[in-house]
Amino acid sequence: MPLSQTFVDPVRIPENTDWVISILLGCIFLYIFMMNVIERQANLKDFLFQKYFDSSNNLPNWIITSVVFVLVLSVLISQYVPVLPRFITENQVFGFHLNKFGYTLAVISLFYFIRTSLGFLLYHSIGDGKKWNIFYFTSTKMQFVISILLMMLCVAHYYFPIEKNKAFEIYVVAFSFVFIFKVLFYMFHKNNILPQKWYYKFLYICTLQIAPLLMLWKLLFF
Repeated sequence: MPLSQTFVDPVRIPENTDWVISILLGCIFLYIFMMNVIERQANLKDFLFQKYFDSSNNLPNWIITSVVFVLVLSVLISQYVPVLPRFITENQVFGFHLNKFGYTLAVISLFYFIRTSLGFLLYHSIGDGKKWNIFYFTSTKMQFVISILLMMLCVAHYYFPIEKNKAFEIYVVAFSFVFIFKVLFYMFHKNNILPQKWYYKFLYICTLQIAPLLMLWKLLFF
């Protein structure tokens, strides 16, 4: 008599993505607050093309766009983190430990804070402290545009049937182009936001743009 086999179809538990919507809605609210309160109901064109000497409240705008940028970038790439480091999984606070999103958010936030602090110290140590304000004013506009694109990518990634592995390859290529464009944008911007001397420009690009990204990649994906 042949042996009977019982095949059980695997049950696929749908992923709960309510947290993604909550974060995106929070980011949208921050931008609405920035445009309507801090920028006094400025439209998008006026905000993106305003000149430094005609602008106000640059620091709050920079902080808000930085927070939104870090949040949406963490949402997008956190699911690609292969494993959490052992020191994260073995150490708990009140019985909880960081998940992939929490770990990614912590790493990117630390990376952003350290890079910003070193940039601030570099500009002031070489006597270009006045350029620092123009630098983060200019970078705010770019971060704003990129963060909007990242929000759209988050929606497509979590709520549309796309192939995640192929999408990751596209993300890597796209982020590489964005990085190259950003460096060129900083180098040739009319506001002349990088340090004046060429070796300081080289120092900034290598130590505060390229090297931190390599370290960030290692912390997240290796």
